[in-house]
Amino acid sequence: MDLLMGIDLGSTSLKAIVYDLDGNAVAQGSRPTEVVRPSTEHPEWAVWEPDQIAGGTFAAIREAVEKLDDPRQVRGVAVTGMGMDGVPVDDRGQWLYPFISWHDIRTGPQYDWWIEHVTAEKTFSIGGNPVWPINSALRIRWVAEHEPDVLGRADKWLLIEDFLNLKLCGRRVTDYSMASCTMLFDQRKLDWSPEMFALSGIEPRLMPEALPSGTPLGEITPETAAETGLPEGTPVVLGGHDHICGSLPVGAFKPGLVLDITGTWEAVQAPVAEPVLDDTLRQMGITVQAHVARGRHAVWGGNPAGGMLEWFRAEFGHEARQKAQAEGTQDWDHLIEAAAGSPPGSRGVMFLPHMSGSSCPAVDGKSRGAFVGLTNRATAGDMLRAIFEGLDYQFLDVVHAMETALSTKLERFIAVGGAVRNEFWMQNKADVVGRPVDVPAVEEATPLGAAILAGIGVGLYRDEEEALERVYRPGRTFEPNEELSRQYAEGFEVYRELYPALKAVHHRMN
Repeated sequence: MDLLMGIDLGSTSLKAIVYDLDGNAVAQGSRPTEVVRPSTEHPEWAVWEPDQIAGGTFAAIREAVEKLDDPRQVRGVAVTGMGMDGVPVDDRGQWLYPFISWHDIRTGPQYDWWIEHVTAEKTFSIGGNPVWPINSALRIRWVAEHEPDVLGRADKWLLIEDFLNLKLCGRRVTDYSMASCTMLFDQRKLDWSPEMFALSGIEPRLMPEALPSGTPLGEITPETAAETGLPEGTPVVLGGHDHICGSLPVGAFKPGLVLDITGTWEAVQAPVAEPVLDDTLRQMGITVQAHVARGRHAVWGGNPAGGMLEWFRAEFGHEARQKAQAEGTQDWDHLIEAAAGSPPGSRGVMFLPHMSGSSCPAVDGKSRGAFVGLTNRATAGDMLRAIFEGLDYQFLDVVHAMETALSTKLERFIAVGGAVRNEFWMQNKADVVGRPVDVPAVEEATPLGAAILAGIGVGLYRDEEEALERVYRPGRTFEPNEELSRQYAEGFEVYRELYPALKAVHHRMN
């Protein structure tokens, strides 16, 4: 039996999942992704240690491989994961400075310099990127300013997936979708931009060759085979950015379909045939990015999401944890029961989900989260329901922004990611947006998308269309409750007033 492996480097976990050609998961392994705070002098700094990323992923691969009858059935491997976070490596492939995580806000001064000297308008007109402090080019400039000897010794700056591919097969390459995260890539030419290098002062030599997703890269090396259990010579294929890979197994690379992928972040993504680089999109924080499906681009807006629910769970879920421990159940079951027991509208409590700032449609890293409408009648269940409703209002706000930018009505939403297991959340999302939300019966869409790219690269699938025919599984459709949708439409008008009302306060407090 032919098998394919998708490796997913996520902010929460490092996963390796083996699929058959029909998209069924047959083996998997995972390890946590560990955020490190490296400096007591700079508590805001956050990094991923490269050795933990590589070591944890290799352990996850080995865990999956050990569950297989014959590892030689794995015909190809591809990597997907988060964007922007990169690492400098020397000519021997040794890392020189840790990955600066997207949690890290140290690049504020580089952001200000970029806005003044390169400009947000120029950046978007070439690369389709809104300027965010987490963009790769700003991390490169920070290292150049604070650790100049590091870049002097660096051979390449590799994004996190590219670093793992180097460890797997020895190639220093990136794909178009990942290169799109850097602010140095030309969306029209699908190549590095000489103009952006000149404006930014970043040396072109630092960036690796950019190739289409699905390109064969090389083979598992003897050293990697010994660490992972994958047979030496197993083909390694170029994957791509996580949320874009997630569109492949659910068909959201086709015109008219919108992908909503929710985990730590939520991204609302629509495919387009050509890059749309109108400045209106930039002003709303919408990104234009090369797709992993050839001949397409992705237009998307996103914001942090699931982390706010995990925050509530950690800080206010003590009673639920005690109940779960006593009953042998899950704490989330009790938390969701409390949220569902709160009426729609959360008894007047509303939540602004900007605990990590806002990216779309308000581009504001200094905005902060807020509960408003609190009274002494408010319960923990009201507050948790308000978080769900606030996240779904934010989702609707992104949808409206994309509809404005693309001059079209978005009708069909396909949801994937960890959030789809939460039926309460999915139903509330449908009620808030007032349109159906489809949840296909697809296991782990993001690593499956990477596995599809591996299959295309080694010739087991002709293209994305053939792969989709093999792996797609219809699931459940959440239909909106029309009465609740009308109620939420009124609530949404109030929600849209929260950010402008609190903006000045949050900026002063920041």
